[in-house]
Parts: sequence; C-alpha cells; structure tokens
Amino acid sequence: MPDFDPETVKGFLARDEAQALERHARAVTAEGPLVEIGSWCGRSTVHIGRAAREIGRLVYAVDHHRGSEEHQPGEGYHDPELFDAELGRVDTLPEFRRTIARAGLEDTVMALVGPSQTLGRAWRGPVSYLFIDGGHAMETALGDYRAWTPHLAPGGTLLIHDVFPDPKDGGRPPYEIWKLAVASGLFEPVERVSSLEVLRRL
Repeated sequence: MPDFDPETVKGFLARDEAQALERHARAVTAEGPLVEIGSWCGRSTVHIGRAAREIGRLVYAVDHHRGSEEHQPGEGYHDPELFDAELGRVDTLPEFRRTIARAGLEDTVMALVGPSQTLGRAWRGPVSYLFIDGGHAMETALGDYRAWTPHLAPGGTLLIHDVFPDPKDGGRPPYEIWKLAVASGLFEPVERVSSLEVLRRL
C-alpha cells in the first residue's frame, strides 16, 4: 500500500534512523539478500523492505517474536497488547504479519521465526546487508554478531542500532559489538545517524 506510514507501527526506531536504513538498503550492491535481526512489530522491516523491493532483493526478518528482557511483564517496555495471556508470553508475530501485509511487502519480506543465533548458524550463502537490532543483553548481542557477520559479503553493509558510547544514554552491548567490528579490521565505519552505526565489510 503506497500510503502506508511505518510511523504508525509500534516500535523504537527514530525517523532519521529509519531513513538511513532505507537509504543504505537501496544502495546495496553486494551479493545476497538483506537480513534484519530483531523485527518487533515491523517498523524497521517496512523501511528496509520498501528499498529491497525497489532493487529486486528479498529481506529475511529474523525474530523469535517473544520480546527481549525489557519487554516482559513488569519491565519498562512491556506492552500488554502484545501479550498472549493463554500462553503467558509476549507474541509480536501476529502484529508483525499485519504490518507486512498492510505495507504490501509479503512478496519481499520473509519472516524467519526462531532464535537468531540458531538461524545464523544454519544460514548458507552470502548476505548483502545486515541490520542488528535484537536483544541488548551482552550474551544476545554478541551471539547475534558472531552468528551473522561471517555471512556478510565483501562490500556488504552492517548496521547496528542503539549504539551509545556514553553509558548514561543506554545499554552497552550494541556499543561493545560495534567496537568489536571496528577493531576486527574487517569493517570500515561509514556514518552514524543518531544511535545507528553503519559500517562496510571490507
């Protein structure tokens, strides 16, 4: 739907970050599909998906759809509308699927439902664009980085969300994996947009 506004979707992505995601997705030239780690209800996925459709690529949206630590009952970012009382669990998959359908992206965005690290280890083939925005616990963020960055093709784009150098501004794990990427010598920093860091695979 051309008039669908991703800003109406539940999520935590700023407008300038969303525009950067879309711009870098549209500029992809490396081999392989685009991969998003952590989709929540699909706000970022729509931005990436619209660009991918323009360049004739697929997006694989990886999420277990059970929420991160901060989304659980009693935590600061819990949303009761996304809680399945029968199962006693957060479940964002129905909302995600509605978002993708409303955006007209069902032929472009493929949902991979399961633990990111398990899916990353099973993945075969190159990835042209990797957006890491999954769980922000150190074990989770590091696991996502280690499971998926080896698949990124030369010239591919790595994007990491919620990178805050100052601990007062937010959690440290995304910042720590950004530092790992830079220190590895395998990635070249491209730009920073708010809390979104963009790097290129050398």
